[in-house]
Amino acid sequence: MRLLIFHVDAFACTVTQKGRAALVETPTAPTTRIEDGLLVLASVESGDERASSEVQRGTVREIQKLGSQLKVNQVMLLPFAHLFAEPAPPADALALIDGVAGELRSAGFAVERPPFGWFHTWDMQAKGHPLSRVARTIRAGAGAEITQDASEHGG
Repeated sequence: MRLLIFHVDAFACTVTQKGRAALVETPTAPTTRIEDGLLVLASVESGDERASSEVQRGTVREIQKLGSQLKVNQVMLLPFAHLFAEPAPPADALALIDGVAGELRSAGFAVERPPFGWFHTWDMQAKGHPLSRVARTIRAGAGAEITQDASEHGG
């Protein structure tokens, strides 16, 4: 799984139209939002589903660690296959993302997840500090690998 995580003052997304995925959830509300939390763009990649419990645990561990460092407990977990080449099948991706959301909720995080299979408009106010933009790759057997922290490079 690949993650791109932003520390945000506020983030809101509003559904606009159905995407091209074979799996489309019915929105329960048009807009989903968080304040002072983590926006986690999550891409479940092909192969992650074969070790989903290990990938799930590593993903939760990384989000918990960053949340603890930044002293935030709100998380927007947004399925985001657009940045990476080989996404997992939609049902497998959704199951893994829902597993992460459930485990984070059990750990005391307030988790929002927009409906799967939709395009959204975004309204984001991101912070600007060394941990405000981080990328992580979670692989079975490898734990969490830091791929790049864009803020360290002025990104």
